[in-house]
Amino acid sequence: MSSTITKTEAIVLRTVEFQESSIIATLFTLKHGKIAVIAKGARKPKSKFAAFLVPGQMLEVVYYMKHTRQVQTLSDSSYLQKLDSIRFDVQKMALVTITMELTHQLLHENEVNEPLFQFLSAMLPWLNKQESVSKIMFPYIQIRLAQLLGIGIQNTIEEHDVPQTGYINIQSGTMSTEAIDSDSLRLTPGQFQFVNESLQSMKSSIFDIALTKSELNTLIAHLDKYFRYHIEGVRPRKSDAIFDQLLES
Repeated sequence: MSSTITKTEAIVLRTVEFQESSIIATLFTLKHGKIAVIAKGARKPKSKFAAFLVPGQMLEVVYYMKHTRQVQTLSDSSYLQKLDSIRFDVQKMALVTITMELTHQLLHENEVNEPLFQFLSAMLPWLNKQESVSKIMFPYIQIRLAQLLGIGIQNTIEEHDVPQTGYINIQSGTMSTEAIDSDSLRLTPGQFQFVNESLQSMKSSIFDIALTKSELNTLIAHLDKYFRYHIEGVRPRKSDAIFDQLLES
């Protein structure tokens, strides 16, 4: 079977060095979902690829697609939007890197998900133009990714009767006032408010909810546990250490 030349929008999820001068990049593409591409010679000083292959960058790419091949050959790339702040602001870079790593783990190979692609395509430019970012943005992203992958937490609590706290029920995928699973996780009032409002709105005022460092870290861990139960292959992230170092201040 011959290769098909494909032109599509793409978001860079991660990159690894390959041999002496090349890069293998994992892209989340609009047309083919998650794919790996090789950018030959990308680490050479005059390479046309070097500036583009950075996690979180939004590109238009051209590659030779052959479904029998695990790694496709990247032919060309250009910016859809040049997100310079994400490249050079270390806190934004940390938040974007951990988001890209989680997305990489959650997506299966060649899994097309246009709503998820459009969410990231809106979120990345929004992050790029913020004056500053904070760690509290990450659990919001976790909650949104779960929704867009079809495993979103279902809020069973009536709007007119919102309690002070509740539970995330891992197995049933619900939030409720009582623990209904053997794996139910009790939320603090602050965590409960954050999850409840994140499930109901997309307002940036959610990030003003006051959570202690411990509450925030525990909430992220709860949501990671939720992902591990519902999606195979979700592991501790390599980027967590730098994420914590840069964003806990």
